[in-house]
Amino acid sequence: MSEEFNIDDYNTITEGAATILFPKANDVFYNPIQHFNRDMSTAAIKTWQKQFLNEKKEKLSRKNSNQKKDNKANSEHIDDKLGITILEALAASGLRSIRYAKEIGNVKKILSNDMSDEAVDSIKRNVKYNKVENIVIPNKGDAMMVMYENRDPFKRFDVIDLDPYGSASPFLDGAVQSVSDGGLLCITCTDMAVLCSGGQTEACWAKYGGVPIPNSPYCHEMALRILLHAVQTSAARYRRTIVPLLSCSIDFYIRVFVKVYTSASKVKQAASKSSIVYHCTGCKSFATNPLGRCQKNGTSTIYKVNVGPNVDSKCNICGSRYHVGGPFYSDPIHDPEFVKEMLEHVKKSEDKYKTHKRMIGMLTVISEELPLPFFYTSSTLASTLRCNVPPLVTLCSAILNKGYKVSISHTNCMAIKTDASPEVIWDIMRCWVKKNPLTKKHNDSEVVTKILKIEPSFEADFTIHKDANPTSRKIKLVRFQENPTKYWGPKSRPKKRKESDSNKDDKAQKIQKTSK
Repeated sequence: MSEEFNIDDYNTITEGAATILFPKANDVFYNPIQHFNRDMSTAAIKTWQKQFLNEKKEKLSRKNSNQKKDNKANSEHIDDKLGITILEALAASGLRSIRYAKEIGNVKKILSNDMSDEAVDSIKRNVKYNKVENIVIPNKGDAMMVMYENRDPFKRFDVIDLDPYGSASPFLDGAVQSVSDGGLLCITCTDMAVLCSGGQTEACWAKYGGVPIPNSPYCHEMALRILLHAVQTSAARYRRTIVPLLSCSIDFYIRVFVKVYTSASKVKQAASKSSIVYHCTGCKSFATNPLGRCQKNGTSTIYKVNVGPNVDSKCNICGSRYHVGGPFYSDPIHDPEFVKEMLEHVKKSEDKYKTHKRMIGMLTVISEELPLPFFYTSSTLASTLRCNVPPLVTLCSAILNKGYKVSISHTNCMAIKTDASPEVIWDIMRCWVKKNPLTKKHNDSEVVTKILKIEPSFEADFTIHKDANPTSRKIKLVRFQENPTKYWGPKSRPKKRKESDSNKDDKAQKIQKTSK
């Protein structure tokens, strides 16, 4: 090692079980804010791996059960085939790959790929420094070509990690083809201005095949669902289907963990898992409408086009017009059993994850979420009526006392995710205004006038309900993200390595020779 580089030229940074060398003149490759991302990814892969290897072991056991071999030989044969392969398609310094190699057991191979010469040099240097040459293979190549070259079922990767600078959409087609059956896709997108803002709808449609709702309180959840719809659409082209295990909105990006299976019958359900949303421009009420529907006919299933729209041309609450958004993935975006297992794993391994407090908080809130698309917020409801903002617990209690379900969301600290209809929500808000009258009349707002001139159809009960306070709040977890550091966020793109004077002279001499 000392013959290849001088250790004094590098800073060492330890994260998890990995220690990485970074050139003192270059601070681009390491972003400490992403420590949480890498901790979550390691825990998610470990949780998925346990399920995946059990499935793999059962398949191999069934396959070998008819062969006349002794139990010991069978067991050794199965153990040899157990173990996962991982592709980090955009590896940069190789930190993530090295952490996976040192912290996740039963890993046969990790291909750590990048297009940049500087990045590949960094990967090679850090792989040697961490002594994981037998697992991590540095590779210089185009991420898309690497995935396309490994589409063969016998070459596919069990885990593909995509963490690009910006959008992951260019890599989805290759990823869904080169991940193994039952394998895991870990996908990050940082282009939140495209996925969340109504100002770049054309860019969102071009990249993901969906349109966001401008200024919606649930924009980050919709970003997750638009991304999942893009993954589902890409997979369906190759008779593959997806099962979202965990979908997170974190800091300045979104991160999803998705299982991929080959199933022609499941692909037929894709349209019924895709919906559009009608979002009122006045009162912010919304209604979702699936694109397809499934009908059971005895033992068979009939797939049909859905009917719609399920709303009038104008909102029946305030009379305003609707924005139309989507299509988006409308099935559950988390697997409750997976989230439960991952949460238990993190609690048992707190010493392994520096960000474990935030991990436990986020996973607990996610475990409390209702599996329904989108939500209201107490602040949006109150601003529509220009009244005092009701306490979240009070508003949730009124919904629960009426007999409906309600939960918060990890994407917004003021979220009210519920199965109650917009009519019920606004009747509760009318009752709130009656108990807490407006300080002045708002004759200038047609929306306020139209909503309040209708009498509520029931008397809302604002008595605090025992389930209105979620467990995550009772035990005072770190439930929602806080600004981790000053001026935090995504770092700048990696810069190309500056040429040394000797290299410039060599190039100049070559040009002179060819010109003669």
